[in-house]
Amino acid sequence: MSTNNQKVLNGYHVVFLVQSVMIGTGILSLPQKVSSLGYSQAFMPLLFGVIASLTLWPMIWINGKYPNANLFRINEILLGKWLGKIINFFFVLQFIVFCAGIISNYMHLIQSTALQEQTITLPVFCFLLLLVYIVSGDIKSIARFCMLTIFIMIGMVFFTSWAFEKGEMSHFLPLFNFTGAEFYDAMKRGYLSILGYELIMFYYPYIVQQKKAFKHSLIGIWISILFCFITTAISVMYYSEWQLKNIEFSVLNLFKAGEFSFVERIDIIGITLWVFLILSTVATYLWCAKKGVDSLISKNSKVYLYILAIIIFFVVKMPFSRNFQDKLFIGSNYVAYMMIIWPIFLSIVYLLRKKKQVQS
Repeated sequence: MSTNNQKVLNGYHVVFLVQSVMIGTGILSLPQKVSSLGYSQAFMPLLFGVIASLTLWPMIWINGKYPNANLFRINEILLGKWLGKIINFFFVLQFIVFCAGIISNYMHLIQSTALQEQTITLPVFCFLLLLVYIVSGDIKSIARFCMLTIFIMIGMVFFTSWAFEKGEMSHFLPLFNFTGAEFYDAMKRGYLSILGYELIMFYYPYIVQQKKAFKHSLIGIWISILFCFITTAISVMYYSEWQLKNIEFSVLNLFKAGEFSFVERIDIIGITLWVFLILSTVATYLWCAKKGVDSLISKNSKVYLYILAIIIFFVVKMPFSRNFQDKLFIGSNYVAYMMIIWPIFLSIVYLLRKKKQVQS
């Protein structure tokens, strides 16, 4: 396939790929993760947006130097074939555990709210079948699916309107009522909730208007940040500080503030619709993992996609305690921070190599 034929993502695809991957399950528990700040957490998503915007720039910059190569290929070019493949292997491993963590958390949510007497084996199997179907259509198919999820997000914001009406505006004050240690804890745990924009380093070669990739990605980031800000602010208005700290999926519980005469559990509707947001996130990570396997074996085959899905199934269903699984998934999340720093390191390597070539 020629390089031109690979470029299938227009500006809208890039915006909604970035936006949808960032939402996932992170936004559901964001108020709890930044609860160390108490009521002062309301404006934390805006700070996350500024950091995401700043860290996006080196990603686009290093991709711009190799417009037809994804991060797996750039690693091999700058670090050498073998060291690059070793780094790529760990990226693939992290993506697999990350996908399993997101699916496991969502299934845990379903089991604790709607399927308390049943196992999650069949729901996980059905979820993976649908996931494989979406990913097998390649990145453009995933991008189109992501574009549909924005309408679900708008519906979710509408469901929080009752909590907004019952909330207390006085909770927003006083501002900055926290210590340095509390701020660090909120940063460490909360920023994980908005990760996903870094995957542009893998689908960058497929973007048609690469010179506008930064602008389109920035729009996607700030759409997600706007949703995070709205849900966090309404959570601050509606909940007490104790509830913010102890309710795991506090955003879904906001829906319970709603009152319909013909629907008893509005939160169940929210949980059901949320599967589309989970699919858009996991599909993109799984596609990246598949591309990683392609680069490791130097062969493109759909069989790898099925193998990855089977591995994810067994990771989700592994016979270990929930506590052990949580530690594994949280550990993989923290490894994801490396993806934010990695393009800065590669940029330094690129500049040093270029300087050496000029001197020689």
